[in-house]
Amino acid sequence: MSVLRIVANLAVPDPRAASAFYERLFGLSVRMDHGWIVSLGNAASAPVQLAFASEGGAGTPVPALSIEVDDVDAVHAAARAAGDEIVYPLTDEPWGVRRFHLRDPTGVIVNVLSHRG
Repeated sequence: MSVLRIVANLAVPDPRAASAFYERLFGLSVRMDHGWIVSLGNAASAPVQLAFASEGGAGTPVPALSIEVDDVDAVHAAARAAGDEIVYPLTDEPWGVRRFHLRDPTGVIVNVLSHRG
């Protein structure tokens, strides 16, 4: 037995409005849309990962999602330009990531990060 995929399912009142945020900021595309559920993805495969946390690091709340990107500075700039709510500033963390937290339109806190080389 092997796990092929883990999907975070977030309860939101308007799935299409919520998905538009992630399409715009992270370049994801709709893989399935049944109206009541919209699934997003990209062409690249990502490793399966599941995290359990008592806090979000550096004393922050636990984010509902962590999204690793290749250029966190570009995503941060795009989020600021769009007026998205940044709830934890762009920070180089001692554990080797550069990250920030933002709130999506449904109130979910998202940890956006890149690993530092």
